[in-house]
Amino acid sequence: MSLLEVQDLHTSFFTSAGEVKAVNGLSFRLEKGKVLGIVGESGSGKSVTAYSVLQILTHPGRIVSGSIRFRDEELVGKSDAEMREIRGNKISIIFQDPMTSLNPTFTIGNQLEEAILLHTNRNKKQAEERAVEMLKLVGISEPEKRIRQYAYELSGGMRQRVMIAMALACEPDILIADEPTTALDVTIQAQILELILDLQKKMGMAVIMITHDMGVIAQICDEVIVMYAGSVCERGTADAIFYHPCHEYTKGLMRSIPDMNDDEKKKLIPIAGTPIDLLHMPPGCPFAPRCDRAMKICLQEKAKEYWVGHNHLSACWQNIRDGICSTERPEEEEEEA
Repeated sequence: MSLLEVQDLHTSFFTSAGEVKAVNGLSFRLEKGKVLGIVGESGSGKSVTAYSVLQILTHPGRIVSGSIRFRDEELVGKSDAEMREIRGNKISIIFQDPMTSLNPTFTIGNQLEEAILLHTNRNKKQAEERAVEMLKLVGISEPEKRIRQYAYELSGGMRQRVMIAMALACEPDILIADEPTTALDVTIQAQILELILDLQKKMGMAVIMITHDMGVIAQICDEVIVMYAGSVCERGTADAIFYHPCHEYTKGLMRSIPDMNDDEKKKLIPIAGTPIDLLHMPPGCPFAPRCDRAMKICLQEKAKEYWVGHNHLSACWQNIRDGICSTERPEEEEEEA
């Protein structure tokens, strides 16, 4: 049984200009102890997917249809009181910007202890001890001192570690990391990613890593979902996505990554055009207007997901034209001796 199963999820924002289909038919499964990466540029629906799972969508956003099952328990339709039993306790999230996520009027200790008191049977003294323990766990020096400080007194890397400590304080089954390294420099990014992966292995939890950084995905993810305009373009193991990309959008993302082995004068190849207007979605592939290889059918009809490998699915008409896909899952290739 999957820890988390999302089936045909549709989430929209109903604005005065019309319906914005932020997530359009997303399905995936998350197994215990696995790291799932969701990658795509801004506006692809990554964060909205996370907020849908936790039922923290703000007006005018709402889940239109679909199913979200956690340990075979349906989350869609649960009341806010019922979801509070799950948020932070069984499913936690690290938000993008710790400076805006942490309350500037309360100490770090106050905010850590609040989550612990809310979701556990610990008293005030035990909650403070747990807060200090969690700060130690995420590598913050002098935790007894830090719990009495405010967010503005900490560096960006330390604030992000506090957010991780807060998310893990109640030992959740699933940790959602929503672009946890976006505002950090490269050195601190590496430390935070290493920390998340280390804690994931120690605690045996599953992780959903949401990012636009393909390098982050390559480092820590077991499986990858590539999203564009609220839809899944491609999914598979990290190796399959990186070494054998089969959707034109994924190929574009790969071409835009600097290669340390290339000539330093070689120019990167950006993806042409701009993201599609979600208010006016085309009937075909949402990436077709920006695709160099788009065919007539790409503009008229959206491709279904087809198998392009044993652990690899792609929704691209080019695969059908080139004859490299199948409706049935191919046999796993044996490794060469």
